[in-house]
Amino acid sequence: MATSALDGLTNTDTQSAEGDSSGESSDSSSDGGEDVAAEDEPVPIDTSAQPAIEQLSAETGPDYEAWERVAVRAEQGLANETVSSFALDRLRSEIVNWRDDLLEAESTNSTRIDTVKAQISALGEKPADGESEPQAIADRRTTLNTQLETLMAPAVLAQEAFVRANGLVAEIDAVIRERQTQHLIERGPLPLNPVHWVDGATAMWNAVTSIASETNARIISRFSSGRIWESFIQAALMFVVGTVLIARGRSWIISMQDRVIKGAGTWADALQFIISLGQILLPLLGVWIITTAANVSGLLGFRGQLLVEALPYASLHVIIAKWISFQFFPEDTEKDSLLGTPGEEHRRARRIVWSLGWLLTIGYLLTRLVTVTDEPDTIAGVVLLPIELLLAFFLYQFGRLLFRTSKKEENKEVYRYRFFAVAGRIAMVIAVVGALLALAGYDVGARALLYPAVRTLSVLAVIMLIQRLIIDLYIVWTGSPDSAADALMPVISAFLLIVVSLPILALMWGVREADLLELWSRFREGFIIGETRISPGDFVTFAAVFAIGYSITRFIQSTLRSTVLPKTRLDIGGQNAAVSGIGYLGIFLAAVIAITMAGIDLSSLAIVAGALSVGVGFGLQTIVSNFVSGIILLIERPISEGDWIQVGDQMGHVRSISVRSTRIETFDRKDVIIPNADLVSGQVTNWTRGNSVGRVIVPVGVAYGTDSHRVEEILREVAEAHPMVLLNPPPNVYFRGFGADSLDFDIRAIIRDIHFIFQVQSEMNHEINRRFSEEGIEIPFAQRDLWLRNPEALREMARSQPSEAEQTEIKSQAAEQKAVTSEPPQEPIAPDVPDKKDDDNDNEGDEIS
Repeated sequence: MATSALDGLTNTDTQSAEGDSSGESSDSSSDGGEDVAAEDEPVPIDTSAQPAIEQLSAETGPDYEAWERVAVRAEQGLANETVSSFALDRLRSEIVNWRDDLLEAESTNSTRIDTVKAQISALGEKPADGESEPQAIADRRTTLNTQLETLMAPAVLAQEAFVRANGLVAEIDAVIRERQTQHLIERGPLPLNPVHWVDGATAMWNAVTSIASETNARIISRFSSGRIWESFIQAALMFVVGTVLIARGRSWIISMQDRVIKGAGTWADALQFIISLGQILLPLLGVWIITTAANVSGLLGFRGQLLVEALPYASLHVIIAKWISFQFFPEDTEKDSLLGTPGEEHRRARRIVWSLGWLLTIGYLLTRLVTVTDEPDTIAGVVLLPIELLLAFFLYQFGRLLFRTSKKEENKEVYRYRFFAVAGRIAMVIAVVGALLALAGYDVGARALLYPAVRTLSVLAVIMLIQRLIIDLYIVWTGSPDSAADALMPVISAFLLIVVSLPILALMWGVREADLLELWSRFREGFIIGETRISPGDFVTFAAVFAIGYSITRFIQSTLRSTVLPKTRLDIGGQNAAVSGIGYLGIFLAAVIAITMAGIDLSSLAIVAGALSVGVGFGLQTIVSNFVSGIILLIERPISEGDWIQVGDQMGHVRSISVRSTRIETFDRKDVIIPNADLVSGQVTNWTRGNSVGRVIVPVGVAYGTDSHRVEEILREVAEAHPMVLLNPPPNVYFRGFGADSLDFDIRAIIRDIHFIFQVQSEMNHEINRRFSEEGIEIPFAQRDLWLRNPEALREMARSQPSEAEQTEIKSQAAEQKAVTSEPPQEPIAPDVPDKKDDDNDNEGDEIS
């Protein structure tokens, strides 16, 4: 790596907060002079290990002597508080390049080191104190250890230098961030003081007149030299083309949209959005052409060129604002707005968005104009105060618009509008705080708050529009517009858009590009566990190898399930167990191979894994128990897929056996998930284990007095005649005993398929009923005698109750009496009911059977 001296140990930081190119040029020139001076000065370096460092540098690549000089200069620059931030940033870039080389150097001789370590391991453990080993082995161990130390020296030295580089980068970042913070909270002149208005107006007038003077001088110089017409025609033509594109570009795109979307069908919305991007590209192209024409003309001086070169970026604000306004708030008030605003508010919302865009454009141009004055920090707060106050006002109005829209009754429960409510509140708060900061003289803080807030809203708006385009394309692809917004693909795309926008938002809010690159470098470095460094590349390798192994495993499973195993004598349960076992084995092997290919040393993680396994063992005992039980079920196979089992009060067919649980489908077509541990340790009834033959029991009762032998003959004939009943062993009929109401018999028969047990019972009962009817055999039913203790009391109560006519007359009299007096009518007195007596003789009353 080529080395350079300390980049600018200057006493003042002349670079402006806005990144003024003129300031950068002056800094670069002054830094360059000081770089030369720094290179001429001797840098103190520790030379005690110089020979070893030179030898390692010659053998391994990085120039550690040059790195030592850079590191020492960086440490000296950090110790000097007068070094400019621009110089520190350049020095940081050089250290970052060194750090990348040092990170790569950490893997020097890694393959050879692994080989030597394996050789040392092959010699066995080193003898303990007081023990000895053969001299040849001891000599060989000493030689290999010496060789290992020599091989590891470059990596160790690179690792030490890498840690030093990381520390220096972190120190430089801390210094620059501290200076940025101090600059943000620095208070300038109070803009409300009229004295500063005169100074600001004078400074701006001087800036404008200096630009005009430079331009006038260039024009006179061109005229006097006769070169005014060399590029005038070309610049004039370019100016005309650029003006036409700015003035007519949007109307051309709208006309194209109307023509294209007429026959587009489902593609209409997507094509309309894609074509609408021309409303940004054509005007922006026109601004760029005008800027180029101004430079080609050669009539602008340094300050004029500085202002003109800012036009494309400045105009981008108003161009995008106008495009966003028509996308969110269309001129056709019947169309729905993405923000849910009613049609009558579209015009007002568009004006707010346009105003924000124009204010950003004017503010950026005024900021560039302020930088060419003699005292930019003094007059910036005064000149930019009107822009900042107007920006805060319209930002507050837009925040109110979002908040009001989200508070409508039909929008309260929608997540998108809840987000709009939060965004609206934040926008209003930022507007108020930014305005107060600007009025108090904290101009840099106000700009750092208001400008990024408006740009953040524009980025979120663009994300929403791109998401809508993705949904439109998804509708074209699937043809289902109703569920497109909630489908998985659009949701994932929205998440990815937000992730991609995070660096852009970070840059808008003042995060330096170097900070983002540093974050990416740290991510690329990975992290260290034990002696193993795990980087994102290792994760990618692991994921790729594991995905390949997993795909191969699934392919083998599919081939076995559909082609190989059906041709064997294994039953369905055995086939499923074999396929599942191969799947678990394949996934395990894929994981092991992926870890090995990624270069992750599991031996260095053994202690950490052991400690974690203890904690996991206590916390996941049930899951581990179910996992082991699932393996037992697959190997031992007490139950298989398709078996009819009963576990407790749950009965059904086994549909799947996984490593944690077993799914049973009941006869109600409901799935019951049973932990595997319950199947291994509990009692399980398997109705179809090995075969589907089973026994059916049909109970039958006949009336007392029936010929029991004839009943037995009939039942045996019915059982033997059924096609599902096996004759070997033959069905049996048992006279079980004398019941309370009947003589009880049982048919017990072996049927071919236990799955038809209920159908066989039903068919046998039908046949038994038919045969008993033909033979005149009665099937009894339960009979009971009911005795009343006091029938006389019941008769007396029935006679004492008034008839319906009497009840109607009593009610009418009560109503008449209520109309005459406010006193409530008297309730009719119920007749006396004689008391019930426990007299044994009363039991001899009437009998009701």
